[in-house]
Amino acid sequence: MANRGKKYLKARDLRVKSEYSLEEAVDLLKKGHYAKFDESVDIALRLGVNPKQSDQMVRGTVILPHGTGKTKKICVLASGEKLKEAEAAGADYAGGEELIEKIAGGWIDFDIVIAAPDIMRSVGKLGRILGTKGLTPNPKSGTMTFDIKKAVEETKAGKVEFRIDKTSIIHSIIGKVSFSEAKIVDNAKTFIAAVVHARPSTAKGKFVRSMYLSTTMGPSFKISEDILEK
Repeated sequence: MANRGKKYLKARDLRVKSEYSLEEAVDLLKKGHYAKFDESVDIALRLGVNPKQSDQMVRGTVILPHGTGKTKKICVLASGEKLKEAEAAGADYAGGEELIEKIAGGWIDFDIVIAAPDIMRSVGKLGRILGTKGLTPNPKSGTMTFDIKKAVEETKAGKVEFRIDKTSIIHSIIGKVSFSEAKIVDNAKTFIAAVVHARPSTAKGKFVRSMYLSTTMGPSFKISEDILEK
């Protein structure tokens, strides 16, 4: 196990109980913040499903009421009027075949790709490049759509995608430590509700097994399951 620094250990010493209310956890995260940069606040939920079973896959999207505090560079792949739509909505990059060729050549200066369905045949050649970074446009996540304007605006507003990993955990950024406690709590509640709503009909027994909040550099704090009953 890696040696922990004094500041981390001091922050970890704030953890005197096995679990906390969401409000208590957020308060401790902010009190234990010691990094010289604005750390991300992350949430992790361990679910009672088997991700190896296709009918127990948990994924979805949610718009956080206060955004994530992180600016995402949006690349739109489309043609015709959809390009003008993308630019008007605030996309950082928008183009068709020429932009696809640029990406195929190794350029990846963006965080999310939104594509119109009628250009996906050309986008297919980028499968290996975009797939390894989880950037392939997908209708389930709202990144493959003819409503380019809506997709760009929602992403700018704080839309995040979540998907269970092979260890049955969903994790995501839900804000920055500089956010007020109320904003972090609001974002966390919204995210948890979205995950619970995405529960597969085939899931049996306890769905959310545990929940934790943490910052980029700090320790994690377990959230009481009482929040699921509110």
